[in-house]
Amino acid sequence: MRLLPHIRWSWSWPATFILFFVAAGAPFPFGSTNDLSIAFWCLCLGLALIVAPTRDLRRPHFWMIAGIGVIVAGYAFVLHEQLSDHPWIAPFNPIWKQASDLLGVPIAPSASIVKNEAFFALGAPLANILAILLGITVGAERERARRLLWVIAVSGSLYALYGVASFLIEPTMILWRDKTAYMGSVTGTFINRNTAAAYFGSCAVIWMLLILEDVRRRLPERHIEWKRVSRDVAEIPPRQILPHLGALLICLMAMFMTGSRAGVSLSLLAMIASFTVFLRKDLPPRTGIWISLGSGLVVALGLMQLLGGRVSSRFDSQGLVDEGRIEAWKSTLKIISDNPWFGTGMGTFQWAFPPYRSPNISIRGIWDAAHSTPLELASEVGIPMALLIAAAWAIMLLVLARGVFGRRRDAIIPLAAVATATLSLLHSCLDFTLQVPGYSIPFFALFGAGLSQSFRSKEGLRAADAVATPGRDEGAPATAGATAPRVARFHKTV
Repeated sequence: MRLLPHIRWSWSWPATFILFFVAAGAPFPFGSTNDLSIAFWCLCLGLALIVAPTRDLRRPHFWMIAGIGVIVAGYAFVLHEQLSDHPWIAPFNPIWKQASDLLGVPIAPSASIVKNEAFFALGAPLANILAILLGITVGAERERARRLLWVIAVSGSLYALYGVASFLIEPTMILWRDKTAYMGSVTGTFINRNTAAAYFGSCAVIWMLLILEDVRRRLPERHIEWKRVSRDVAEIPPRQILPHLGALLICLMAMFMTGSRAGVSLSLLAMIASFTVFLRKDLPPRTGIWISLGSGLVVALGLMQLLGGRVSSRFDSQGLVDEGRIEAWKSTLKIISDNPWFGTGMGTFQWAFPPYRSPNISIRGIWDAAHSTPLELASEVGIPMALLIAAAWAIMLLVLARGVFGRRRDAIIPLAAVATATLSLLHSCLDFTLQVPGYSIPFFALFGAGLSQSFRSKEGLRAADAVATPGRDEGAPATAGATAPRVARFHKTV
């Protein structure tokens, strides 16, 4: 009788399982935009962080966690000023005195234009912070980081498949609710088509990188011989590559069927850039990068014509950016100029915007978002806090870039993280992608794993020590001439 192999319990399993569950499940309940969903994900991530494994963390990881602690301290200070009846330095918003004079009754003032709203608006930023912290701790081990990449990719393709199927079968429904907007667009489980496009595009970037890594692994270790690429790829068993290609195509199809101009365009640019970066060492010198970028652009335009008819028509009829959105940004800048230090209060944009609403904006509809996350953030929490968060983003992108160009093995993890981070950041400058927890939670977890994998693992450091000092246990001293080639070979694999 064949005995089952012994499975050793690991304390990393609970936190890892919860992180995978949250990363896969966050997009499901309509993008997790309601307070109950956000509270549930915060609870899950908080419990996972309590039992998260820490043995794989190293000094660079603790520095990153300390940096996130600075962001948390900044949020705590701004929240105190906006929620407190006796803020330390923040002035009371003049709207309270105006209301008191008009009503003829005393009203307790506040630094926020809506009392206690900052407390309820804290959920989404808290979920993102917990996700990136858990991504750093769980993703410090390379296998867990790679599995997180696969979880996001597979779940994204399943959401894309559902979005396309539901659009073809019953386009007036999102899950079990009636669809109230974007009737002619695929939105998956999201309410907004722009967020859906960024999500499917980000998953397509990950699938493309996974396919490239798999194909590259089967080719010669040195530079690719481009004359033999088609023959080498044809030798790959179809059952090993076709499922990945199918997942990529379904994500691309769903992305194009959203009809989002910015989401589709930025996703294609992210795919072109990440493709070029991944194969940069295999491209011909001098002209290789330009040929890759040019070829990628031609393929992207071809896909736009083949699958993105609605996107192209929207570009033709509406241009790059809606005029109303530009006017909304100008109005938001006026809010910032009147409330530069502590803003109007977290979560108060929809109440702060009407007095500043430009007359050039259509009177139809309610603007509950600035359609630019950086501008809305600055209007709600003030310029200093917004600059602190911008600096954190800049540092994160630099660390991820260091991981992409500094590592050879597992470079796909920081590359996927920096590609999706850049995509989401640029798209959020034109919309509110990062304000939707269904998108931000799984990808902040990926950002955390990418940050962790931007540095060498403990296994790599131990291997480097062993290579640098061979024969230590046998008492034989290492010589520089014997060690140097082995160290060089080791660094090529890390």
